Amino acid sequence: MPDWDQHYLLREAGEQSPADVLIQNEHLLPVSGKVLDYACGLGANACWLAAKGYSVTAWDGSAIAIDKIKKYAASQALTIHAEVRDLENNPPTAAEFDLVIVSFFLHRPTLKKLQAILKPGGLLCYQTFSGEQSNGRGPSNPEFRLQQGELLKTFADMKILFYREDNGVGNLQQGLRDQVMFIAAKK
Repeated sequence: MPDWDQHYLLREAGEQSPADVLIQNEHLLPVSGKVLDYACGLGANACWLAAKGYSVTAWDGSAIAIDKIKKYAASQALTIHAEVRDLENNPPTAAEFDLVIVSFFLHRPTLKKLQAILKPGGLLCYQTFSGEQSNGRGPSNPEFRLQQGELLKTFADMKILFYREDNGVGNLQQGLRDQVMFIAAKK
């Protein structure tokens, strides 16, 4: 059983909150449209967006996570098209989404492909760990953490709508530490 399947065995859909980048920037999201929760885990983002009336697709490599999302969505009368998908070896290709949300997932070889699956004007919302691990959260391996400013460089040809990366500035007991939040529109 893959490590993520083991991780999701011990958790339930509906226990987590959606990503801060969505909640804090809801005013930037399209009024309606087709959404992809990419590397969705237990689908907190997918469930939140489906409850708001979006047409939601959720992809993850864990069959256990996808099964739990389907059961939770059915119990809450949420419409979510959830499917198991190998995101590293079978990344999406067609420009079909108005919004793609990625939270706490990083696979650099397919990172730029996220832009390709957005319709013109579509939004990419991204939140994950960046810089060095400073508070014991998230991966310690730098391969799974963004470098400072990496999303700005990777998606330089998109229109940046929101960007936050506090890192080691100011009062380290407050604010968003060792994470980045990013929203950009495809031109």
